[in-house]
Amino acid sequence: MNAARERVVVTPEQVEIRLRPAGMGRRGLALMVDSLSALAVAFALGLVADQLLPASVSGAVNVTLGFAVLSGWHILFELKQAGRTPGKQLLGLRVVDAAGLPLMPAQSAVRNVARALDALPLFYGVGAAAAALDPWRRRIGDRLADTLVIREARAEEDEVAAGRELAFNSLEDPRILRRLRKRLSPEERAFVLALARRAPRLDPASRYDLMEEAAARLRAQLEIDDPRLSAEGVVKGVAALVRTRAR
Repeated sequence: MNAARERVVVTPEQVEIRLRPAGMGRRGLALMVDSLSALAVAFALGLVADQLLPASVSGAVNVTLGFAVLSGWHILFELKQAGRTPGKQLLGLRVVDAAGLPLMPAQSAVRNVARALDALPLFYGVGAAAAALDPWRRRIGDRLADTLVIREARAEEDEVAAGRELAFNSLEDPRILRRLRKRLSPEERAFVLALARRAPRLDPASRYDLMEEAAARLRAQLEIDDPRLSAEGVVKGVAALVRTRAR
């Protein structure tokens, strides 16, 4: 009952992006870690408020602080840590767009505002029931925001880390980032990410041809004129920017 089907997204370029939805057990543990951490922060802030404010005011302030911390915890970390709260990072999970693209601010806001519904009647009873009935283990908030909580593959993380190293000196440029946001469609971003991830599993000839073709398009669209970067360096560098910057 806890297993979820792998979700396969096919880009217009016929590249498959395979997403592994997280099971309910891992998500539950991640949620517990995040909830306890947020409560600890809210409690600490409440103690400070009790010391600094009159008793007639501190009660209302504590309620406000508790609500702000509990509701903002997930949004803050999801946007700052590429879809990972501390609990999700500990359990190897991440929130992404349903097409495998990076999470957008509006999506994070929608899925977390909807926690008020998913959390009913007790600790996420509605959300757990909705996830159990969904083939990709989405609670109501995920359906409304069109997001998925996925299990991360270590090999893919290593590939993106390599892309960050290639991109550090040449592509980490505000002008390129602006062009990327304006000129690359969501489908093109998904293609670049998928190509960078799948490169190690391609045969050498296909890998070379795909990288050369994709890099030529990226150089033209983003006006990349660094001659030191190979075709694969361009693709992996742009993939790193899409993953970590272009939201």
